[in-house]
Amino acid sequence: MDMGFHENEQNQEFANLMEIGSGHYGCSHYRRRCKIRAPCCDEIFDCRHCHNEAKDSLHIEQHHRHELPRHEVSKVICSLCETEQDVQQNCSNCGVCMGKYFCSKCKFFDDDLSKKQYHCDECGICRTGGEENFFHCKRCRCCYSKIMEDKHQCVEGAMHHNCPVCFEYLFDSTRDITVLRCGHTMHLECTKDMGLHNRYTCPVCSKSICDMSNLWKKLDEEVAAYPMPKLYENKMVWILCNDCGSNTNVRFHLIAHKCSSCGSYNTRQTQRGSDSHSCSSGMPQVVGSTG
Repeated sequence: MDMGFHENEQNQEFANLMEIGSGHYGCSHYRRRCKIRAPCCDEIFDCRHCHNEAKDSLHIEQHHRHELPRHEVSKVICSLCETEQDVQQNCSNCGVCMGKYFCSKCKFFDDDLSKKQYHCDECGICRTGGEENFFHCKRCRCCYSKIMEDKHQCVEGAMHHNCPVCFEYLFDSTRDITVLRCGHTMHLECTKDMGLHNRYTCPVCSKSICDMSNLWKKLDEEVAAYPMPKLYENKMVWILCNDCGSNTNVRFHLIAHKCSSCGSYNTRQTQRGSDSHSCSSGMPQVVGSTG
């Protein structure tokens, strides 16, 4: 019999196994055709996020709370035939593909290839957005968009901490993250929420997170329109600029104090000779979330 016929038949069978049940199984976090057995508590969950929501919530007694160690997963259960087996892409019993994207290092399965998942060895986890679009910054110790490669302010371990607004750990968050001008990071959604409350400074270092020049012009007009009474017209105060870090001596005003070095009104009154400093500037940039 023609070898080409056998090859076509095998290719068709492989294609069928890739598609059987695809998109019909999984959870709110991932479309996949398997479940995982948690190595920490020996229970079965759809994914590590499902485990963490159930086992690391405020409803659980504190001494029982824990997160799933993703790299230690060794057993998965096929969603179609319910066979428990070692971690592998295709079911050892029915042969179905349990995830079109499969990472043997992270023990990670996902049928939604539109996320453009890839594994970063330096991060040690899978990320989304396409490997060709990201680079790993060794000092920040995370993956950033290539648009930022020569433009971002490096901060040691920039994403290895909690979001300063919602307190979710950023490094392996599945939500979009933004890099502020100062180099600090937070969820993009949290940054937008801050804007709704007219908060435009970094919660960590107090630097402006966007171009505030239009607002500074309006404040110039307001300060000029409301001169201080004679009692205060010669009063001088020391201020620290949160944007450039300068300490300057300026005329007191009830509305705001303008930095004489950079023109920013993002300032606070200090005692003379304060050596306080903050971090640097640049526009917010979005980075990809994790797998």
